[in-house]
Amino acid sequence: MPHANARLSVVEKPLAEPSPAAEVVVLKFGSSILQDQSCAPAVASEVYGHVRAGRKVIAVVSALGGHTDRLLADARTLGLDHENDLLPAYVALGEEKAAALVAIACDRIGLDAAALSVRELGIVAEGPSEHAHPVSLRSDALWKALADHQVVVVPGFGALGPRGRVVLLGRGGSDLTAVFLAAELGLDRVRLVKDVDGLYDRDPASASGKPLRYRRASWDDARRHGGALVQHDAIDLGQQRAVEIEVAALGRADCTIVGDHSAPPGPSVPDAPLKVAIAGCGVVGGGLLQRLQKDSRFEVVGVLVRDPAKPRDVEAPVELFTADREALLDLQPDILLEALSEGGAGHDLIRAALERGIDVASANKQAISRDPAGLADAARVHGAQLAYSAAVGGGAPMIETLRAAKAAGPVKGFEAVLNGTVNFMLTRIQAGADFADALADARVAGFAEEDPSSDLEGRDSAAKVRLLAFEAFGRTPAEADVPCAVLSEAFKPAGPVRQIGACVRAGDGLKASVSLDVGLDDPFFQSLEGERNGLKVYGEDGRIWSCKGRGAGRWPTTESVLADLADIVRARHASLGHH
Repeated sequence: MPHANARLSVVEKPLAEPSPAAEVVVLKFGSSILQDQSCAPAVASEVYGHVRAGRKVIAVVSALGGHTDRLLADARTLGLDHENDLLPAYVALGEEKAAALVAIACDRIGLDAAALSVRELGIVAEGPSEHAHPVSLRSDALWKALADHQVVVVPGFGALGPRGRVVLLGRGGSDLTAVFLAAELGLDRVRLVKDVDGLYDRDPASASGKPLRYRRASWDDARRHGGALVQHDAIDLGQQRAVEIEVAALGRADCTIVGDHSAPPGPSVPDAPLKVAIAGCGVVGGGLLQRLQKDSRFEVVGVLVRDPAKPRDVEAPVELFTADREALLDLQPDILLEALSEGGAGHDLIRAALERGIDVASANKQAISRDPAGLADAARVHGAQLAYSAAVGGGAPMIETLRAAKAAGPVKGFEAVLNGTVNFMLTRIQAGADFADALADARVAGFAEEDPSSDLEGRDSAAKVRLLAFEAFGRTPAEADVPCAVLSEAFKPAGPVRQIGACVRAGDGLKASVSLDVGLDDPFFQSLEGERNGLKVYGEDGRIWSCKGRGAGRWPTTESVLADLADIVRARHASLGHH
């Protein structure tokens, strides 16, 4: 095995070929979704699910609810009635503000996001200043942002007129922005996220009788029944440019596809809320509780904690909390979200839940890495689902990246920055802080536990190496076979340094380690500052797959658990024959 300051040699020579190009999707979020700034995290969740699946996202956003009307009223009060060409530039600020807020929410959960202005986006439109029609796209900023970032958030509704002034694309014009961008990107579909799960034959909110939902609707049916749900200019452009329009709800797989053909509408039965139990109410469990209490798709039925009477930073009914594991499982939750801080208790709880047929999503790497094959077998035998992406990498989709690499061919090995707390501390130490100050700063930032020994001794990263090895090679090196370098006050790096966890095939066996790599010369790992994590997977065919994201803190890990939850829900729907 290598010495403490050298990582395993995964490749004999540098490989220049980048990861496979990501698919691009265009999503649009209207004011019915972005009612106020508190809704931005839910939009970020929707975006995260696509990024985790390996896609890049252009997110088109409307202004926050009611904001456009207020801005229009301001501009009309102060402007001329007969000629007010400066009004659009003021009104479009609403969409630009929303784009910035959504990008900030994406950044909090670890997504690499950028927000553009109307001018940077560069849609050129002709016609009346308040109801223009897009004709071309000239935007180096958009292409550069898309190349450099996972997510590009752009304002809808606004464009540039022939003379360079901002113009508007008519009410509901963010739909048109999204369809136009999809067409210009050469995509055959765009997804408009609304407050309903599709197009109905009558208004579900006010119609008498039972509204029927279209699974597929023709362009004419969409014009006839869409009302104000989808802007008619957007429908016209979709038909002209052969871009199908998905009309969908937040967090739902079901949608209406608007295109050349219709299918008869049918009844849409709303799903009953799924019963969710949460184990742990610390950094991650508390984040899950805070998010799920606001989500009508789920009912939190219980939260397992050591001391139910202890004050917490998340408001919740006291009767939700219990210290009794069996009492929690007796509530018969559909899904358990496990975020305990202790490996043994977490492993036992996960196994007990799976044996009752309860689906499980876990953020507990110590629990899962004890016996990932055994837990997977228990899930299979009892017809339950087990997901644990959140156990590795926080907001960085490492499990998904490794699975994608393995699907493309045999994996030779991987190396990764796997501990956000240690990376945060090393970044501070490299900047001149001493060990004690770096640890104190990590605690203040909410990354380091009161007892940080698992992080500092490399055991946290070693558990993640073992989990990734299981995904890569179908087997797990023993704990004793993963030597770990310790970060202590005695460590005085002379140059760039990262804690690197690695595993590589070695004949018929595996060679794994967690090392402090001094003099690091890999630009990818050098770019991971603060609490960021990153993974490189090396294929036997020479291809390299990579991902990165925030690896510590409440929100990145919470988001990863929520994405696992969304995957479980989709699989449940598929097993029941939902479309």
